[in-house]
Amino acid sequence: MTLYNYSQYKDRFNNFADQYLKAQNTDLRLQQAMQYALLNGGKRIRPLLVYAANKATGGNIANADFPALAIEMVHSFSLVHDDLPALDNDELRRGVATCHVIYGEASAILTGDALLALAFEALTECTNTLEPHLVIDMIKELSQASGPSGIIAGQMKDIEGENKKLTRTQLQNIHALKTGTLIRASIRLGALSSGRYDKQHEEALGVYANSIGLAYQIKDDLLDIQGDPNIMGKNKGSDLILNKTTYPAMFGIEKSEKTLLSLIDKSKDAITCFGSESLMLEQIASMIIDREA
Repeated sequence: MTLYNYSQYKDRFNNFADQYLKAQNTDLRLQQAMQYALLNGGKRIRPLLVYAANKATGGNIANADFPALAIEMVHSFSLVHDDLPALDNDELRRGVATCHVIYGEASAILTGDALLALAFEALTECTNTLEPHLVIDMIKELSQASGPSGIIAGQMKDIEGENKKLTRTQLQNIHALKTGTLIRASIRLGALSSGRYDKQHEEALGVYANSIGLAYQIKDDLLDIQGDPNIMGKNKGSDLILNKTTYPAMFGIEKSEKTLLSLIDKSKDAITCFGSESLMLEQIASMIIDREA
């Protein structure tokens, strides 16, 4: 995937998401807050994974638009709520003020709620082009990833882990829930949107997803220590302030970096069965390790 293609997919998603939100018949302030939360920057890693998995499994890219939108709306919902004073209390996200700083806490809560609900409505649009059983599988996958067995459970365990010394298993469980579940859902939704998802795809993409999911969180942990706030668009050291256990805190920076490299190699090895169609997935894995924000 060249830089041009990356920009092309990102622009495709941004335009699609913008038009979808503009078409919503809702309160104007709520609509503006949703647009602010969803469209105000971001790497779009999860939508790109949806498109990449669709491509790897031989799908029509147009069938991945709604799944990509649904995934990113759930991700944005989680960020809006995580940034609230009651949780991580962050005032900066993607280089701009967080949603609650601009619109107030109450409106930010409602904005997150609206994005979460709208994500599932967006998925139902897939029934126009895909078999109903595939859409049901998508809805189930996303509900599990976004609910009490997914990112919400991860956030709860993250809060409970503050000011505590966690074991390696506990830390990996938090990472798997808080970050990994939505990344796995991105890949699975993309594959399902192709209509050609089979057992071989499931095994290969499962290893890939688990590997880059953990790698993504380790990279986040490292950036919280080593990153440039001007590039990241947010303050660093938030994990230290909240006294959270992270990979670098538990294993050190050098071992964390080695683990990160190993996971990326493992992810790429897992998808060789897709041949040249794996290129987009491979380059997203490289983006995860090379990113500065």
